[in-house]
Amino acid sequence: MKIGVIQGSSQKEKNQLLYRCTQEAVKGRGHEVENFGVFPEEKASYSYVETALLAGLLLASRAVDFVVTGCSSGQGMMLACNSMPGVLCGYLPTPQDAFLFGRINGGNAASVPLGLNFGWMGEINLQCTLEKLFQGEFGVGWPPQEAARKRGDALLLKELNGAMKRDMTQCFGGFPPELTERVLGRKEVVSYIKQHGSGPVLSLLGS
Repeated sequence: MKIGVIQGSSQKEKNQLLYRCTQEAVKGRGHEVENFGVFPEEKASYSYVETALLAGLLLASRAVDFVVTGCSSGQGMMLACNSMPGVLCGYLPTPQDAFLFGRINGGNAASVPLGLNFGWMGEINLQCTLEKLFQGEFGVGWPPQEAARKRGDALLLKELNGAMKRDMTQCFGGFPPELTERVLGRKEVVSYIKQHGSGPVLSLLGS
């Protein structure tokens, strides 16, 4: 699985921490982690809405299989990501939430709080949360005695999610121009999608 790390500018000083914790959480599991920023040294500012659209493009193009993201509270990023076609994002403030989201819901994005309650030793909770997220196979169902029912519910949720949202290529042109211009101006992400992505989403990115 290819995992993308990306977060908005409000918590850009936590970018390297989020990237390192994700790398540590998947160590030995055969996953690849790519860091898309926003990096601490960047002068350009990207909101959680803009960042969520970038995450949606990364997933829609299959340039990555999963996105680890966050904002100050984690809530706004989760909501924005869930507004994107094909994205099922969990809000993961604790290791318990992360474990259950991974095993039961099996989504393709996770938003963590990088400011709210992130006090002394907050990185320990972040590390433990990401480790629990990637601890086992996604979408297997939990607890074991209810696994079959949980898998069925998760599949139904994904079907509903897909049925209620238009494809990225259908809705991208209806987004505010100032939003799409900002997003397509983030060359690090756009060039990565062009190189590693596939499908009709690439037609949205220009030449």
